[in-house]
Amino acid sequence: MLKYRIIPVTPYQQNCTLLWCDETMKSAIVDPGGDLHRIRQAVTETGTELEKIILTHGHLDHVGGTEELAKELNLPIEGPHPDDMFWIEQLPQQAQMMQFPPVKAFEPNRFLYQGDSVSVGNVSLGVRHCPGHTPGHVILFSEEKNLALVGDVLFQGSIGRTDFPRGDFDTLVKSITEQLWPLGDDMQFIPGHGPMSTFGVERQTNPFVADKNFG
Repeated sequence: MLKYRIIPVTPYQQNCTLLWCDETMKSAIVDPGGDLHRIRQAVTETGTELEKIILTHGHLDHVGGTEELAKELNLPIEGPHPDDMFWIEQLPQQAQMMQFPPVKAFEPNRFLYQGDSVSVGNVSLGVRHCPGHTPGHVILFSEEKNLALVGDVLFQGSIGRTDFPRGDFDTLVKSITEQLWPLGDDMQFIPGHGPMSTFGVERQTNPFVADKNFG
């Protein structure tokens, strides 16, 4: 069974997530944006063994700790979609501009595409490509756990920004309505920032993507 712990990191309080399989106690860290001491502490407290890093997209607050953590623990990096590589290549400049600690660019070991799956121990997560916030954004989901990790695609009561390079509002709305909603109203999701919600609640109440907007 899939277990998780949310670890807010960076001044942006980005929801880094520790996922693990309770059969094998193998774990993966999703979007290690920084504050690696918090991530290490969570791994220690859960008694799990990190086996990989998974990334939803290439923005600094989601990937800033990736290169250091991967190098320290010899971890493979999976994701995001290759269309976000231009963000990863710009990480050193992003960090300097945003007054983050120095960050190095890196090359993921595996890019993720629509319909792929990623494993954590004996657990398998589906992958969907959801551009709009960034062109290479992906989301992860477990039908067994009824849980999705959506990065900055969707938030409780809001959606991701689309004013960054290669962001697009209409593309993001299409990603949400065509890639997220079909996973089911009861699907809980962990957003990149802020509290969890369900797709059903957002379809009813989210001012950007509520069903009433498309009636």
